Amino acid sequence: MTAPPTTVVIEDDLDIRLLVTAVLEGAGYVVHAAATGLDGIELVRRHDPIVTTLDVSMPGIDGFETARRIRTFSDTRILMVSARADEAEQRAGREAGADDYLTKPFRPRELRQRVIDLARSARG
Repeated sequence: MTAPPTTVVIEDDLDIRLLVTAVLEGAGYVVHAAATGLDGIELVRRHDPIVTTLDVSMPGIDGFETARRIRTFSDTRILMVSARADEAEQRAGREAGADDYLTKPFRPRELRQRVIDLARSARG
C-alpha cells in the first residue's frame, strides 16, 4: 500500500489556511501547514511535498521570494494563491517558479482540482 501524497500549505491568514488544509485533507492528502514563508520553506525541505500552495502576500518574505527559495532545492509543484488577479502578478509568480496561479476568493472545488492536476503532472 502506498502512502497518501503530501502537500504543504503556506498561508498567513488562519481562516484560509484552515480551509485549504480541510479541502486537501478531504481529497486524501497529508497536509503540513505554515503561516510564514520561512516556516513553509522548512516544511517543503522536511516533507518533500508533491504540491505546495503558496500565498503571495505574506509578512516577512513574500510568496515570490518563498517560491524562488523553494526552487533552489525542490521540484514540488507550486500553486500560488493571491487576491490580485492582474497579468503582471501572474507572470511574476511563474517567473519565481510557480506552476499555476489561483485568484482569491476561490471555490474550494477549484482549488482541489488544481492541486489534483498539478499532482498528476508531477507524476509524469
